[in-house]
Amino acid sequence: MIAAGLMRALDRHTILFLVLVAAVGVTVPVLNLAVPPDSVFHVPTYVVALLGKYLCYALLALSVDLIWGFCGILSLGHGAFFAIGGYAMGMYLMRQVGPRGVYGDPVLPDFMVFLNWKELPWYWYGFDQFWFAMAIVVIAPGLLAFVFGWFAFRSRVTGVYFSIITQALTFALMLAFFRNDMGFGGNNGLTDFKDLLGFSLQSDQTRAGLLAASAISLGLGYLICRLVVTSRLGKVLVAVRDAESRTRFLGYRVERYKLFVFTLSACLAGVAGALYVPQVGIINPSEFTPAQSIEIVIWVAVGGRGLLVGAVLGAILVNFAKTWLTGTAPEIWLFALGGLFIAVTLFLPKGIMGLIHEKLPLLRRRARGVGSASVAAPSTAAE
Repeated sequence: MIAAGLMRALDRHTILFLVLVAAVGVTVPVLNLAVPPDSVFHVPTYVVALLGKYLCYALLALSVDLIWGFCGILSLGHGAFFAIGGYAMGMYLMRQVGPRGVYGDPVLPDFMVFLNWKELPWYWYGFDQFWFAMAIVVIAPGLLAFVFGWFAFRSRVTGVYFSIITQALTFALMLAFFRNDMGFGGNNGLTDFKDLLGFSLQSDQTRAGLLAASAISLGLGYLICRLVVTSRLGKVLVAVRDAESRTRFLGYRVERYKLFVFTLSACLAGVAGALYVPQVGIINPSEFTPAQSIEIVIWVAVGGRGLLVGAVLGAILVNFAKTWLTGTAPEIWLFALGGLFIAVTLFLPKGIMGLIHEKLPLLRRRARGVGSASVAAPSTAAE
């Protein structure tokens, strides 16, 4: 059964995508580490860090496309799962600082010493172990999504109402994490990380390794999503998206399918957040803001929802534009983002990949027509 599922998932386009992601994960680190800085083929370290961040965003967009594009669940609070995964990684990195911090406390992070905390909170226990932190990266977002989805889907909350309560969830978490007495660094969040598994986060080798890890995670996340959407489960999810009442009438427990895919999506978002934090060097409550979650939806809409590759493409293109515009004209970025979303909604409702999927068959038919005409012309002349 697993082999048959893999065969269905690994079509030509999936293999091409995985090869492309693997090429980025291998080629960019090699060009950064092995090629001399004065070479035209050298990739600067800042580009490595930037690409790593884009790959994390692509995995996050993929998680949103899984629920929105294939099940019709529009979550405007998915940034919360991303942030929780990021905080879990940040807590591990803070525990690794130890006596190298500003205050030299071997156990308490600097912000706790500054706030006159006397002992480490119980929920920080275990984060000095990498395996424990990685487990929480997946379990904490997944558990939150499961509990939240259990009540929401059992109550048959759908459409815009579900979107609103997911936004309320992330806003409530933002307010909670802003508080100093929560033990997560308050407004400043967690920062000043030193190393990961004994490797300095400032070294080129570590940054290249994190880029490779991000590429591997994106490839695995994409493959997991393909396994889901090409299976019988995926067909039920599409049926729920297109006609939920009819699907329920046929005897399917719709809430169970929605709960499963929502929880899986949250776990993928948590992994993306965990990879993001060591590459940018900080995690703070701003990641919980509703605007961040809305921006994720824009990435998916621009690239093309319901196509998986479209979500990845949209995340990379929009964030590249954000990097460029915020460096040249930061005051117009939000206007450009809003204008882009309106333009896509009006003129490209299926996104960039949707347009490509529509135009490719037409171009192929035209190419065949031209080829047929060029073959027929010499035979006519011979007659």
